[in-house]
Amino acid sequence: MTPEELVIDMIEKARIAQRILEKFSQEEVDAIVRACAKAVDANYVELANLDNKETKMGNLSDKLTKTGGRPKAFWYHMKNKKSRGIIRRIDDMGLVEIAKPMGVIGCISPVTSPVITPLHNTMCALKCGNSIVICPHPSAKKTGMRTVELMNEAINKLGAQENLIQIVSEPTMDISKLIMESCDVCISTGGPSLVKVAYSSGKPAFGVGAGNCQCLIDRGMDIDDVAAKIISSKMVENGIPCGGEQFAHCPEEEFTEIVEAFKRHGAYYFDTPDQVALIRDTIFPDGELNKSLVGKLPYLVAREAGIEIPEDTKLLAVKVQKYGGDEHLAKEKLFPVIALRSYDTWEEAVAVAEANLAVMGKGHSTMIHSNSTENIEYAAVNISVCRFGVNQSSSKCVGGTLTNGLAPTGTLGCGSWGNNSISENLDYHHLMNISRIVYELSAYVAPIDAEIWAE
Repeated sequence: MTPEELVIDMIEKARIAQRILEKFSQEEVDAIVRACAKAVDANYVELANLDNKETKMGNLSDKLTKTGGRPKAFWYHMKNKKSRGIIRRIDDMGLVEIAKPMGVIGCISPVTSPVITPLHNTMCALKCGNSIVICPHPSAKKTGMRTVELMNEAINKLGAQENLIQIVSEPTMDISKLIMESCDVCISTGGPSLVKVAYSSGKPAFGVGAGNCQCLIDRGMDIDDVAAKIISSKMVENGIPCGGEQFAHCPEEEFTEIVEAFKRHGAYYFDTPDQVALIRDTIFPDGELNKSLVGKLPYLVAREAGIEIPEDTKLLAVKVQKYGGDEHLAKEKLFPVIALRSYDTWEEAVAVAEANLAVMGKGHSTMIHSNSTENIEYAAVNISVCRFGVNQSSSKCVGGTLTNGLAPTGTLGCGSWGNNSISENLDYHHLMNISRIVYELSAYVAPIDAEIWAE
């Protein structure tokens, strides 16, 4: 079977299954969505181990935490929310909103999230009466296939139609492109080139932008607490998550104290020009990301640079003076490495953060450690990202949790800054069409011209 024939066959089967699912009630659909989450939750140890063994990225401990925790957050967020039939009546506007499926959803999932991204995309799709075809990353296909197998086993017990959830067993870039061109809506969670293909597929698409999370530390904070939060965030999966802190802006007079706090919490600090150059050239040879070191342990990254450090080091902290286009370390680093720079004024820190984002990561996220509403809002007004976390660990915050108001997701939209169609976390409601019944407002009195044009 040619790639074209394979994709046509999968899409046709998905359409048949979707037409049956769209007749299901809200209760029936929710039971299926819940079953998907429960299936992954019940088998998270197996899936995390499979992910760790197959991708050889990150570490098992964090994969266990992620795979075991996210299904609960996804389901709790969707629980008891309407997504089928009449979902809202707005009486004072004479409107009734009706949710309808979009059809077949195509999902291109990344090697960095072979369980959670397919799970979340599937739950969002099924919640709105859609079917889904998943194309995993070639280096994570076994993990993706096992995830889908478990979900299918669970929903089949509830009478769900076969082929609601399908996955490509031998994925290629060509097959990914064909799926994006053949489905009704595509979700592309991966690198910039893949997202570009999604948006040029001719179909509605949801993509993600590059991460480069700036971290602003205000004066007078509990520095020990701040350092602990940053390190616990940036060391997740050895620096893989796109929401992890990349560049910390530190008040000049507290810089030494911040460095010492980083050291206490397991960071190894580099400040001599020679050592900083070695780290820079190792993780960005010729200015390009060193893919062979992505998700590797800190001591292995340092060893590659010819520097021996303790094997229990949690993070590499590197002092920089330059920023933006003049400093490669100001870009996204998919390693357990963070850049530290001192600032004089809060306005300077915000300006440098924006300069870094102009090179990479515009639209994604920024973490602010501050107790000043004025400073927080100044940064939020002047930095071009979609999410601002306050006094939290970025990689554990911006993807949405049970303890903040962001939708738990595996796909973080970055708005027009990141060449994305949404500026929020991908949620189930993005995968529904909404029809509106419009009634005339009989009691409404239209304004006269004087009222309309009055200043």
